Amino acid sequence: MYDLLSIEVLTLLFFGLLFLFIMLGVPLAFVLGGLSIIFLYFEQGPIAFYLIASKMWDLMETASLIAIPLYVFMALLLERSGVAHDLYRMMHLWWGGVRGGLAIGTVGICTIFASISGVSGAAVVTMGTIALPQMLKRGYNPRLALGAINAGGGFGILIPPSVLMVLYALLTEVSIGRLFAAGVFPGLLLFLLVSTYIGIRCWIQPHMGPALPPEERANWREKMVALRSVVLPIFIIFLVLGAIFGGFATVTEAAAVGVFGALIASAVNRKLNWKMISESAIRTFRLSTLIAWIIFAAHAYSMAYTAMGAEEFISHITAQIPGGKWGALAFMMAVLLVLGMVLDPVGIMLVTLPVFLPLVAMHGFDPVWFGILFVIMMEIGYMTPPFGFNLFYLRSVAPPDVTMKDIYWSVGPYTIVELAGLLLIVAFPAIALWFPNYIFN
Repeated sequence: MYDLLSIEVLTLLFFGLLFLFIMLGVPLAFVLGGLSIIFLYFEQGPIAFYLIASKMWDLMETASLIAIPLYVFMALLLERSGVAHDLYRMMHLWWGGVRGGLAIGTVGICTIFASISGVSGAAVVTMGTIALPQMLKRGYNPRLALGAINAGGGFGILIPPSVLMVLYALLTEVSIGRLFAAGVFPGLLLFLLVSTYIGIRCWIQPHMGPALPPEERANWREKMVALRSVVLPIFIIFLVLGAIFGGFATVTEAAAVGVFGALIASAVNRKLNWKMISESAIRTFRLSTLIAWIIFAAHAYSMAYTAMGAEEFISHITAQIPGGKWGALAFMMAVLLVLGMVLDPVGIMLVTLPVFLPLVAMHGFDPVWFGILFVIMMEIGYMTPPFGFNLFYLRSVAPPDVTMKDIYWSVGPYTIVELAGLLLIVAFPAIALWFPNYIFN
């Protein structure tokens, strides 16, 4: 069959059918696995079934795969532990007297929550429930407040530990530890850029984020007492990241330590009970099973495309892109930006990485550095219309008077700010690479 069709036609069929079935609502794992089997069968014959089975078996023996359900379980426990409520009260007391302070504090909480959860939705839903009503009550512009929660929630997939980074590492075979370390400073950079934007915007336009009146501001004693709320998050961060970067535990072992820390935090806040554990465990089982099957199917999909002659085709395409390696990088980022508006990050990763990774290797880009750029684009994808996940998370918890139009329009300035951060990391790769090189070399 393949002898009769060019690689260009096969590529269109391969990816065109993928998008078609996804748009029709067929589960992603079935689409990826089914297309892989069909195309590999015509390429290799009946041996294709054995090749796919062997690939799945090899993946099942990957120890890093265990980290995914552990990080998901940790995030679900923290979501119910009450840690976020305590953090918001602390930020409210410390930043409430500053123009835009509640929004900046909310972004800060999202950053902390990201460093202990590893997912995006947890921070968005939690802060949308806790912080959004308070900001609206204090006269904050709805779009400024919504955008702050939307942008801050996306840090969960960039600041380690990150479930999406684990998936990227499994698909690209790069070090998860190096990838985690590479996400620290880019995450802090984006936090500073977003906070700076909010501060400048509210300073120029005070009505966008008014400061609390003097009579409602906390005194220094109240502020110092409120700092107790950061003890548990710092404890969990130290357990997880300290164990990884200190060389005391692998990423998988650190995930188990993180679950232990989340249980302690829940117990300290008197939220730990059997119902909480069982519900979190059941949700973890469902999410982890889904992710595992998608990973298996994704590897089969990549194997099938490689067998069709993907490397030769990509080399040909690259030669047509103006601007050399930077033109190729700009092309890949543009594709990710467009796909982020219509597909979920996991789906984008599985569709694009088989095509992008040869380009990355061809132009000599560091795969860890590219991974950070990739995750930032996925972070932007979480917040951009029409199908960004964070948009619908916000809609589910926002007050009735907040419209979907408000949520859509809120993301524009924050998207520009995060793209500016991406350009800084492109211009100065050391922002992402210095820390992993320092720790692991």
